[in-house]
Amino acid sequence: MNAVQDKLKRPLRDLRISVTDRCNFRCSYCMPREVFGPDYAFLPRQQLLSYEEIVFAARSFASLGVQKIRITGGEPLMRRDLDLLIRMLSDEVGVSDISLTTNGVLLPRSAAKLKKAGLQRINVSLDSLDTERFAKMNGGSAKPEAVIRGIDEAEEAGLQVKINMVAKLGVNEVDILPMVDYFRQRRMTLRFIEFMDVGATNQWRLDDVVPAKRILDIIGKRYAFEPVDAEYRGEVASRYRFLDSGTEFGIISSITQPFCQDCNRARVSAEGKLYTCLFANTGTDLKTVIRSGVSQEEFTEYVSKIWTRRDDQYSALRNAEASDDPNRIEMSYIGG
Repeated sequence: MNAVQDKLKRPLRDLRISVTDRCNFRCSYCMPREVFGPDYAFLPRQQLLSYEEIVFAARSFASLGVQKIRITGGEPLMRRDLDLLIRMLSDEVGVSDISLTTNGVLLPRSAAKLKKAGLQRINVSLDSLDTERFAKMNGGSAKPEAVIRGIDEAEEAGLQVKINMVAKLGVNEVDILPMVDYFRQRRMTLRFIEFMDVGATNQWRLDDVVPAKRILDIIGKRYAFEPVDAEYRGEVASRYRFLDSGTEFGIISSITQPFCQDCNRARVSAEGKLYTCLFANTGTDLKTVIRSGVSQEEFTEYVSKIWTRRDDQYSALRNAEASDDPNRIEMSYIGG
């Protein structure tokens, strides 16, 4: 089947599946400790989609054109036996590109199992190599050395590794060059992410964003680089290549350079709701539909109708009123 298209002729190609709303970090841009404290009520297990239900949903998405599946959280490695889900997706869904986003701390105990189960790629979040500034970004939950150990284990297991760094003005902007230096030397792709107004708890302000242009200027003062053509329509990061080493880096600039016109991503949240935009305030309950006993064909048609009605382009139309909407889905439920 050809990929289903939305109202703006954008195909459905990329599916992000959150498997838990829990996390062992308290990053200020995702799960600030002031909100997600020790008394915060996370979703009970029965409210999460089971692995069998996730695979059921993924089959329909694949039949509608999805070519990539990314497992997210919260911190997805906090979901027990995640390698079983990876194996089920790899064996039963027919999507060859399966990846995972993680903060990396739990990788030493799981990287080899995930690779053996069929995982190809991981994105590891690391916002600084400096202990104090890393603590400011992640709520003091871990030291950067713990993340580096996870990266080492993933590399040893044979996983392709990319590093994601959220840049926040006045907090970790000074870490841009040290991060470039370190991951250039390791020949790993580093991607910078502009601080985004996802959810309503991270106290986002435009003044806290380090714009893509500023990041490029900082890097350009030390290294020569050139732009790299996108590999496919809807590629999230603008890519660049260092002239001397050939190592790439990227920038995800959804604030200053929105890419809504090519967005081809659907997201299923931890409690089984389908969101057609990262910045949405409402989702469609897939869990109830799946648990009603609907057939695979009926579910595929249900998802297809949702996508064909899609006209989201939040970043391109961003305004102050929308950014202050208290009902937008939180990053910890929907992943990145």
